[in-house]
Amino acid sequence: MEPTVIKSPSKLWIVIENILYFGGAVGLALLIQAFVVRPFIVSGNSMDPEIKHGQYLIVDEISYRLRDPARGDVIVFRSPPEPTKFYIKRIIGVPGDTVTIKGSVVTITNATHPNGLVLVEDFITHKSSDMKEVTVLEGNYFVMGDNRSGSYDSRGWGMLPESNIRGRALLRLLPLNTIDYLPAHITYE
Repeated sequence: MEPTVIKSPSKLWIVIENILYFGGAVGLALLIQAFVVRPFIVSGNSMDPEIKHGQYLIVDEISYRLRDPARGDVIVFRSPPEPTKFYIKRIIGVPGDTVTIKGSVVTITNATHPNGLVLVEDFITHKSSDMKEVTVLEGNYFVMGDNRSGSYDSRGWGMLPESNIRGRALLRLLPLNTIDYLPAHITYE
């Protein structure tokens, strides 16, 4: 009976194997980033004071395949006036809502709240001015930045088509002292 001989793999095979492992890891990372989560760095102050310039966020890109976006969600989306840029804002109005802003008070009127739902937004420090009422059409959302006096949002360019939404802010990772799950998320109802 002859002993079993184990040959060490050739250097070429080791290089090919490492390339395959590396390629698989990169491919998996790209798939996760394309369909599950994506990192974003906030540029600008439109969500101040809740989310600040330079903060590093992880955006959940899968939730809205399972459920509709909701009022209060902080979302990242392709800007309707500048489709190559991403904006971050808060959903204020969902399809079927009528949004009214008077004296910085935002009121939502819909089938559930025929007399109006006044949004309690104690965190808002930069107020907005009056706006004529607008009704959110099916497949669209009304979004606003928390820095109401310094945000270019639905008040300026109109409704946000649902197809422009990339995802919701899931995690704030940097700076470390601001780590948060669902940063700045609130429930209005």
